[in-house]
Amino acid sequence: MVNNMNKTVEIRWHGRGGQGAKTAALLLADVAFKTGKYVQGFPEYGPERMGAPITAYNRISDQPITVHSNIYEPDYVVVVDESLLETIDVTKGLKENGAVIINSERSKEELRSLLHGYKGEVYTVNAKQISLRALGKNYPNSPMLAAAVAVSHVMERKDFLKEMRASFQHKFAKKPEVIDGNMMALELAFEEAC
Repeated sequence: MVNNMNKTVEIRWHGRGGQGAKTAALLLADVAFKTGKYVQGFPEYGPERMGAPITAYNRISDQPITVHSNIYEPDYVVVVDESLLETIDVTKGLKENGAVIINSERSKEELRSLLHGYKGEVYTVNAKQISLRALGKNYPNSPMLAAAVAVSHVMERKDFLKEMRASFQHKFAKKPEVIDGNMMALELAFEEAC
């Protein structure tokens, strides 16, 4: 795994419009910032239509970040929609001492053939099953966000969960059941990714 002390961790997200990959990247930046990190979280804009492939990025560091570009050699890649593996080389530029984290019911062994010979770590998280259990609907972004934090170690689990609860309490103040469901989804995904 990548040593995250005093270095910038770069994460690239692949998803489809409407699945929350962009939201997850922005939320990760927000939460990391609240834990004292220097951050960037931004989408790559293209045709922003429902179901179209989208890419988003994070940079997280203990030091000020001076680079302002897309990420071409990420430490981690998060794939919110495994169907993208058929059409996009999600591992392009991915460092071999990093990892790819894929939302899938399939095993990493089954998915490896779709990863263009990538030799690094592969993690799978069944974000659909987790979100259906915790939220009653398929919202893969919260579980994939937790998986990204679990695998990348960009922040401590307790700090991440504390800041996420505060964020959900602000966002869903009138819907406490949504807060509890989202927290459950984060916890379940964290366990599955470890």
